[in-house]
Amino acid sequence: MAVIALDQKAKPARPAKETAEARALRETPPGQWFPYAAPQPRERDNRDIAFSFRGISRKFGDKTVLDNIDLDVPAGQFIAVIGKSGCGKSTLLRLLTGLDKPTSGTLTVNKGAQGENRTRIMFQEPRLLPWAKIAKNVEVGLTGIAKGAEAREKSLAILNEVGLADRAEEWPSVLSGGQRQRVALARALVAHPYILALDEPLGALDALTRIEMQHLLESIWQQQTFTAVLVTHDVAEAVALADRVIVIDHGRIALDLDIPLERPRRHGSPDLARLEGKILDTLFGENK
Repeated sequence: MAVIALDQKAKPARPAKETAEARALRETPPGQWFPYAAPQPRERDNRDIAFSFRGISRKFGDKTVLDNIDLDVPAGQFIAVIGKSGCGKSTLLRLLTGLDKPTSGTLTVNKGAQGENRTRIMFQEPRLLPWAKIAKNVEVGLTGIAKGAEAREKSLAILNEVGLADRAEEWPSVLSGGQRQRVALARALVAHPYILALDEPLGALDALTRIEMQHLLESIWQQQTFTAVLVTHDVAEAVALADRVIVIDHGRIALDLDIPLERPRRHGSPDLARLEGKILDTLFGENK
C-alpha cells in the first residue's frame, strides 16, 4: 500500500512523461475501465486502510476547527460525516482531498498500488463548464490521464452509467439540477477514483430527486467499491447511505456509529429511525 503523509515536506518529484495512473488506464482493456459497468463487483478488503487521521488539528488563527482527530477508514467503506454548521466537517474533507493542510498531526492517504492520485471530490454545486458540452465536461475528470478518442469513449461509458448517454452533445444549461449533478458525479468517477469525497452534493436538490440520486450513488459505489466520504447535514441521508456515521461536534468526534443494516434500505424504516435518533441525541441531547 502506497501512502503519503500530507503534513510532511516532500521533495518535488521530477515530472514523468506518463503518470502511473495514465499507464494503468491505458493498459486496462476497455471492458474493464469501469468495474461497475459489466464485471461482477470486486470484493472489499477491509484490511486495507483508505486513509488515516492521527492527532489531526486545524486552526485558523486562534480558532480551532478540528481538534486532535483520530480516524481510520477501511478501503471500500462508505462513511458519512455529519454535524452542525461550523463543526469542522467540510474542513475534514478539504484536508482529505489536499485542498488544505493540517496545523498538526499526520494524515496518511492510500494512493493505490501505483502511487497515483486517485482521490476525487464532488461539490454541492455541479461546477460544470458552461461553454463545454456534457461529454467534454466529463472528460475534464481525465485531464492528464487520457485524451482524444480514449477520453471520449470513457466519457460516454460513464455517462451511460448515470443515465445521460443521450445528452452527451447537449449544453449544461438545458439540464435540470439533478441531471447536472449526475454529470458532476460522472466527471468525478470517470478516472476510477480510490477515494470519492462528497461535499453535500445533494443538498440543493428537491426531495424526490435527492432520493433518486442517493440510489444512483449507492448503486455505483456498491459496484465500483471506491471509498466514499459524504459530508451532509441530513441525518436520514447519512444512515440510508453509510456503513458508518461520524458525528463531529466542536471540532471533535462525538460519535462513531456503525450502520449494520442490509441494503437496500427503506427510508422511514424503524431501524433507520432508531439510528437517526441516536445521532440526533448526540447532537441535540440534554447535555448540549
